[in-house]
Amino acid sequence: MPFHARTPKKRSPTASQDSIFLHSFGGANHGTVFNVLCMRVFVEYIVGYVYFCSVDDLSYGAHDVLAWTHGDSEKAISASKYLNFKTPNKPDSVIQFFKTQGFSDTQISQLIRKFPVALSCNPEKNLLPKFKFLSSIGLSDTDIVKLLVARPKSLGRSLDNHIVPSVELLNSLLQSNERTLIAIRRCAWVLDWDFQSNLIPNMEVLRDVGVPGDKMLYMLTYQPRDFLVSGEVFRKAVEEVVGMGFDPSKTHFMLAVHAIRSMSKGTWDKKIETYEKWGWRKEEVLLAFRSDPWCMMKSEEKIDTVMEFLVNKMGVELSVVVKNSVLISLSMEKRIVPRSLVYEYCVDKKLIDKNQVGLCGWLKCPETYFVKRLERYDKYVPGVLEFYREKMDQKNLV
Repeated sequence: MPFHARTPKKRSPTASQDSIFLHSFGGANHGTVFNVLCMRVFVEYIVGYVYFCSVDDLSYGAHDVLAWTHGDSEKAISASKYLNFKTPNKPDSVIQFFKTQGFSDTQISQLIRKFPVALSCNPEKNLLPKFKFLSSIGLSDTDIVKLLVARPKSLGRSLDNHIVPSVELLNSLLQSNERTLIAIRRCAWVLDWDFQSNLIPNMEVLRDVGVPGDKMLYMLTYQPRDFLVSGEVFRKAVEEVVGMGFDPSKTHFMLAVHAIRSMSKGTWDKKIETYEKWGWRKEEVLLAFRSDPWCMMKSEEKIDTVMEFLVNKMGVELSVVVKNSVLISLSMEKRIVPRSLVYEYCVDKKLIDKNQVGLCGWLKCPETYFVKRLERYDKYVPGVLEFYREKMDQKNLV
C-alpha cells in the first residue's frame, strides 16, 4: 500500500480541546494561541506520540506555552519553526475561510493535523479557486468538506497542473460526469494521486490479461483506490488472481483483484483459518472465493456469526454452506435472520416441507420474488407476510 495508517498516539487531543483552541483567538494571547496550534499540529504530524512539556523558546510571547512532543523539547522547537508565524493574520484567515466553507472546528483540526501546511496557504489565491472548481464539477459543499478532511494534501496540489487535468482524465475514461463524481466521492485520493504513473499503467496490465474495458471502468468508478498503487504491487495482485483460475472476462475477476488488494497476506490467512475452524478445507475456501469473492472480504467476526447461526442454530449442513458461499455475504439483520424465522414459521404452519424446500434457496431469493412467495402463502395462512415484515422491522434479532 502506498500510504499507511499513522502510529496510534498515547493520548490525542479531544474534539472539545480542538474547539477550545479554535475559539480562543482574541486579545493579547491571540498570536500565542495560534503559534501553539501551529506547533502542536506540526509536531503531532511528525512525531506521532504526544504529551505535555514546557517550551521556553518560541516567538510571539509564547515562552510559557505547553507543547505536545515525544519527550524531546528540542525536536518540538525545531519542528515549530516551520509554522512559526510573526502574526496570527495568515492562519486566522485560513481558519475563517474553512469555517465559511462549512467545516466544523473538529474537521478543521483534523485537516490541519494531517496537512499543517494548509495554515500557510493564501485563502483567496490558493484555496478558493480549488473549492470553486470542485463545486463546478457537481460536488456539494458537504462532499468537498468530507473529501478534503479525508485527503487534505489535495490542497497542496496545483489546480491547473494537477487537479483539473486529473479530473478531466478521469472523466474522459469514465465518459460520464455522474460516474466521475461517484469515483471522486468514493476515493479522495483521485484528486492528488499521479494518474499517469499508476492509473494508466495499471489499466494496461488488466487489458493485457484480457479484462474488458467495461469491467475496468466499473471498478474504476466504484473502487478507484484499487488502481492507485505502484505497477509492481498491482501486477502482483492481478497475477495472483489469474493463478487462481479466474476468468478475466468476468466481473468476478475484478472483484477478486479488489479483494486481494484490500487486505494484507496476514489478514487473508486469518480468514482462511476462520473458515477452517468451521470445518472448511482450504481448497473449499478458494473454490468459494472463485464463486463469490465477497466471501473473503467479510470480517472474521461476520464469518463466525453467519456460520454459528446457520450451522448451529438452523441446522444447515456444512457442505450446503460451502456450496452456497454467497450466504456469508448476506446481511444477518436484513436477510438471514428474518427469512430464517419466517421459514420456521411456514414449516410450523405446514405451508412447506423442509425436506423439499431448503433454507438456502429462501435466503438467496431476490426480495421481490420472496415477498410474492409469501403473498401466496398468506392466502392459505393469513399473517405470514405480516410476520415477516415484523421481523424485518425488529432490531437486535441476531
